Amino acid sequence: MVFDYWAANPDEGRFWRDKVQSVVHSTANEATAALRLEADIWTYYVERSGVVKSFMEVAEREGLARTSMRNLAELMIRLWTEPRPKPKRAQLGA
Repeated sequence: MVFDYWAANPDEGRFWRDKVQSVVHSTANEATAALRLEADIWTYYVERSGVVKSFMEVAEREGLARTSMRNLAELMIRLWTEPRPKPKRAQLGA
């Protein structure tokens, strides 16, 4: 629902695309970036639940018990950033 909302609201989507790229660029690895983004997405979801009808309806039906947004964060990283090069492994016996 959050991702669809961003697709339907280009300014919101652009903001989050820029945020994802910034967070990934400023962290040591994608796992750390995903954890940081996950917390930010949850905060955003709660905020939107007070002002956007579709979010309000879900919040009224399901409540606002903490839900993981990690899968969404990881998807955003895969879609909106360039993959980091894998570290080269030392050759055995060299």
